[in-house]
Amino acid sequence: MEAVGLIGLAAALSVAIATIGPALAQGNAAGKAMEAIARQPEAAGEIRTSLIISLAFMEALTIYGLLIAFLLLGKVG
Repeated sequence: MEAVGLIGLAAALSVAIATIGPALAQGNAAGKAMEAIARQPEAAGEIRTSLIISLAFMEALTIYGLLIAFLLLGKVG
């Protein structure tokens, strides 16, 4: 029974750690993009496009953490 608890803890930690990093990076990237748009409003379209692509890649890291948690929880059942 202890293994079930450890697997549950590992699943929770995988989601938590996989969420913290990309969340901080997304906030930083969005802030820098807003600063860049404020400095060069004529480049807003290109900056926005680059921002959205980079945010999608960062969000993929969070989804990988969720996938690992689901795989770990699948071992419990």
